[in-house]
Amino acid sequence: MTSKQRAYLKSLANNINPIFQVGKASITPEIVIAVDEALEKREIIKISVLKNCFDDPNELADTIAGRTRSQVVHVVGKKIVLYRPSEKNPKIQLPR
Repeated sequence: MTSKQRAYLKSLANNINPIFQVGKASITPEIVIAVDEALEKREIIKISVLKNCFDDPNELADTIAGRTRSQVVHVVGKKIVLYRPSEKNPKIQLPR
């Protein structure tokens, strides 16, 4: 992913709210499945890491991205943004 594409995805992520929260239980198989389904439908999602989760947000982002075959757009504080183009119905057109 180029820096121009990453900047474009960051601008899209500014307008969305987190749809998942990672808490004390950290990453569970249920969260991974739900994130995978949401990425197929939305292509870009935001995840919030709660205060009671003691794991590093950067490590969580890398783990979730690896398990869902997605890319980490960015991690700011306790917010994670992931992107994966939809296999069935791609909506987001990345700049070249």
